[in-house]
Amino acid sequence: MWLWPTWGGLAAFAAALLLARIRPSPGSPAAALWPGDVASAATALQAVATTSVTVTTLTFSLTVVTLQLASQQFSPRLLRRYARDSATKTVLTVLTCTFVFTITTLSFLDTKNRVPAPALLAAMVLGVTSLTAVLAFLTHIVREVRVDSMMQAVHDETATVIGMFYPAYDDPRPHSPDDLQLDEATGTTVYSTDSGFVRLVDVPALVECARRRSAVVRLNARPGDLVIARSPLATVWSSEPGAGAPEPEADGAAAAINSAVTLGYERTLDQDVAFGFRQLEDIAVKAMSPGINDPVTAAAAVGQMADLLVQLADCRLGPTVHLDRDGEPRAIVPDRDMRYYLVLACGQLKRFAAGEPTVLAALLRMLRDLAVLVHDREHAGEVRRAADAVQAALSPAVSQADAEQVHDLHRRVLIALEGHSMRAYADRSGETRSV
Repeated sequence: MWLWPTWGGLAAFAAALLLARIRPSPGSPAAALWPGDVASAATALQAVATTSVTVTTLTFSLTVVTLQLASQQFSPRLLRRYARDSATKTVLTVLTCTFVFTITTLSFLDTKNRVPAPALLAAMVLGVTSLTAVLAFLTHIVREVRVDSMMQAVHDETATVIGMFYPAYDDPRPHSPDDLQLDEATGTTVYSTDSGFVRLVDVPALVECARRRSAVVRLNARPGDLVIARSPLATVWSSEPGAGAPEPEADGAAAAINSAVTLGYERTLDQDVAFGFRQLEDIAVKAMSPGINDPVTAAAAVGQMADLLVQLADCRLGPTVHLDRDGEPRAIVPDRDMRYYLVLACGQLKRFAAGEPTVLAALLRMLRDLAVLVHDREHAGEVRRAADAVQAALSPAVSQADAEQVHDLHRRVLIALEGHSMRAYADRSGETRSV
């Protein structure tokens, strides 16, 4: 966040040095840019500089309050999004430029010389721009602290990652690493040299590393996994018939594999779809805490996860085999399956919402939407398994009348799995789609 204001301040300093040396002679058109004398110019610059510092303090205060609100009421994993917020960076940059430009110009004022009219005009323009930026920032903050805006932003980022990194369901590449018939006894383990969460996997680098050594590399960690130094990171096999076990430490393969896997101290959404689900799940769980008790927000978060699960239903989940330019399998990158995502979306929330049928019903609506679109028997079984777990989580303390909504939606999930979509959605007055 500090980098933009720093570069902006340096640029403003350089601009002030240039403009402050331009002192139009009396009577010239440029002199009309500032009709006052040096004293009035100094007063105006001091006012702009003082105001810019005050407004900068206000902006920082609003940002800190927003971060605190997002952390305590929604999820601490949302803070990274605010740290990268371009609107906040832009406003702080404008305010920094205004302050640096005005105090630099102020230092060049001299009663013995003419007024630097162009610099003064630029300072006034920056002052007005700062006011406009702050007003826009207030509007931006009000919009960003709304929980619906937060959930939509997380949803959109996660949907983008799904589209970029998951192959289509009918992708022609090999479907399973089991087709390669790799013998675990002949593989060589590569150990991680560092610790951290897997942020990025450079698949082309892995494929090239394996191709040069006539080998096959299988990663043992996926984006979002926590890897500890000296724990297994990958396994390497020789793809040449009759070749012995490879020696990745000796030929540099171990170092190449480690460099292809970027680790960090926190998870990011760069390639980690599960992290998007985790943030939405956090919002839903926080909403169900006794201090907040907001089942409607929890149901809205479930609705965002439902749309993401529907997108995942059209993707091939699980490990992916990557080929080199000759069509030879070279790298196996693991990934999460449908069961993982369903447990992530339902697991914690169904326990916290055991006594709130509204949220359990939202989870079953999500599973009904997914049941309509599953492509294979394996995914259908996972949806049924998740629906049974949600129904079983219902607290016995819930009245029979309130529990009926949960049981009804559970039946609708099973009806959708049987292929009867219209029956699964038919209701009296939209009660199975509304909160």
